[in-house]
Amino acid sequence: MFLGKSVFLGQLKIIHFMNFNLTEEQLMIQQAARDFAQTELLPGVIERDRDQKFPHEQVKKMGELGFLGMFIDPKYGGAGMDYISYVVAMEEIAKVDASAAVVMSVNNSLVCAGLEKYASEEQKMKYLVPLASGEVIGAFALSEPEAGSDATSQKTTAEDKGDYYLLNGIKNWITNGGNATYYIVIAQTYPEKKHKGINAFIVERGWEGFEIGLKEDKLGIRGSDTHSLIFNNVKVPKENRIGDDGAGFGIAMAILNGGRIGIASQALGIASGAYELALKYAKTRKAFGTEIINHQAIAFKLADMATQITAARMLCYKAASEKDEGKDISESGAMAKLYSSQVAMDTTVEAVQIHGGYGYVKEYHVERMMRDAKITQIYEGTSEIQKIVISRSISKN
Repeated sequence: MFLGKSVFLGQLKIIHFMNFNLTEEQLMIQQAARDFAQTELLPGVIERDRDQKFPHEQVKKMGELGFLGMFIDPKYGGAGMDYISYVVAMEEIAKVDASAAVVMSVNNSLVCAGLEKYASEEQKMKYLVPLASGEVIGAFALSEPEAGSDATSQKTTAEDKGDYYLLNGIKNWITNGGNATYYIVIAQTYPEKKHKGINAFIVERGWEGFEIGLKEDKLGIRGSDTHSLIFNNVKVPKENRIGDDGAGFGIAMAILNGGRIGIASQALGIASGAYELALKYAKTRKAFGTEIINHQAIAFKLADMATQITAARMLCYKAASEKDEGKDISESGAMAKLYSSQVAMDTTVEAVQIHGGYGYVKEYHVERMMRDAKITQIYEGTSEIQKIVISRSISKN
């Protein structure tokens, strides 16, 4: 998909570009993800949302299917797939359960991808292998009470003590916070150097001084696990620093660039899931003597949904294709996340409207999707941050 080929004939350049068809392998992955979502995630999704229950068994099965380390090299326990396959699978999972999808996104895009690119070989064998194989899950700890969008304002400190770092501080809004085994933690080592003094570390659950804070009671993605993390004189071995001394902020920003593909795909899945339910409902619900899809007011809503979802999908595929080609995706990834999250919000609101009163009750799913959609405009970079990234990029063109 999105394969570009250029052929030169003398001075004439002929471009063969953009195959919009998924490969046979990608179609198989799509079907596998769709089957898993319908058979494993759909039963109990309403109850997990209601009770804020983490999908332990479902996440374990996702690991067994290779969904927790999709594009990671098989020698590190991954499935060795491309990013298009990742987008396709994420969409199918998020159509049914956005909470399970964000567990998948964080483990793939933030934790495994970050370790594969920046960790040492020893760190990869010790930490990446169990994470990519789905044996355990990971978390990415950047946000703090006073450092959300402004990630340079890190108050968590990692004091260099010679053969170890002494970690102190609080992280919050950490997805997988209560169930992760390994955490990538961003902390300030040299405050006088500002963002150039920040480091990234691998921290293990259970280390002395490391506490898991209270679980957040959220509007949406209630099946996912969002906690504060508290570090009180936690000793982190020197060998658990990721990358060069002072490179942590650059590592974190690069990881987030790739991570936006995951959240964009989650938003796309929420939107397409709500659209499919609204379309199905409109074809069966009757009002004024005919199915409501025959009323232009409803038909036009569905037409807008279908168009916007297709556009969002193309942005996700474009970013994924560029990632597969090794290109800088800061602009395309930000565009995909910005637009897909807006489409998710708009589509779910209209899906509730099409369902009428039924859309306002939990049994019909779309009210949950509307609540789930909002977070895609906030986490891993708010929509406003995406616009900053895009505007800076286009100003260089």
